[in-house]
Amino acid sequence: MQIVEELLNGSRVALARAITAVENEYDEAVDIMRQLYSHTGRAHVIGITGPPGAGKSTLTDKLAKEYRNLGKTVGIIAIDPTSPFSGGAILGDRIRMLDLTLDEGVFIRSMGTRGSLGGLSRKTSEAVKILDAFGKDVIFVETVGVGQSEVDIIKTADTTLVVLVPGLGDDIQAIKAGILEIGDVFAINKADREGADRLQIELNAMLDLNQEHMDWRPPIKRTVANQSEGISELVETLEEHIAYTHKSGGLELRRTQRTKSELLALLHEHLSRRILGKLDDAGQFETLVASVERRERDPYSVVGQILNDLMK
Repeated sequence: MQIVEELLNGSRVALARAITAVENEYDEAVDIMRQLYSHTGRAHVIGITGPPGAGKSTLTDKLAKEYRNLGKTVGIIAIDPTSPFSGGAILGDRIRMLDLTLDEGVFIRSMGTRGSLGGLSRKTSEAVKILDAFGKDVIFVETVGVGQSEVDIIKTADTTLVVLVPGLGDDIQAIKAGILEIGDVFAINKADREGADRLQIELNAMLDLNQEHMDWRPPIKRTVANQSEGISELVETLEEHIAYTHKSGGLELRRTQRTKSELLALLHEHLSRRILGKLDDAGQFETLVASVERRERDPYSVVGQILNDLMK
């Protein structure tokens, strides 16, 4: 396929077209992913999540520049809320990273959530694979920032950076179910604000409570991203976690779990389409819905019948 050949030969235009094809589910999208899959698995994916207003975009921008200073190529997928009018990304994080767009070693893509929960677009993992196949060394995935649903980032990232800020009730944010568990590294951004010391103390206390279940204690780093303070130290810590995951086997374990989840998700999607397609072709689905609505049948028996018919 020409688009795949051009992408593998370093064409940024082909890279953008491939992501667009996958995001919009064009006819060639599946073939693109099939041909690129054997070229994936080399990049390290860093998820950046946290509440709205934490400064995730600014921090992502500064981290990308620091990695470029280290000679590494960078891909950035910034997940934004979806415009109700165009269906596209409503904020457009690329506007905040204009100087990075001039760097040939950086590729930035804003993606709308398109109704997906969890702070990620449904097509985020595919876009990550495409950037990986393109040859990016580090890929950042910045979530939209949606509170408790931020935990979805662990399904995509090899390393998860949780960004918190003083003065936004972040002690409560950190306590939320799943946030402590998914964070491999914590960053207190806007650390020049009042309350940074208190936030760090409370976060440390909560991490200590979880320590018995951890073989990696998530470090807490302070940053002031808009002044580029603490960025190099944060990158060093991220690199330490990357080295740790390779040495401990944690990276392999995470990627195995991710592959299982991807296979199950694809299986679920294809089976759902097949079942609904058959029901629609036979004109049965609306009839079954009506019978359940009238309480003539229960949904459990109806689903059992559909599955039995499919298995035959």
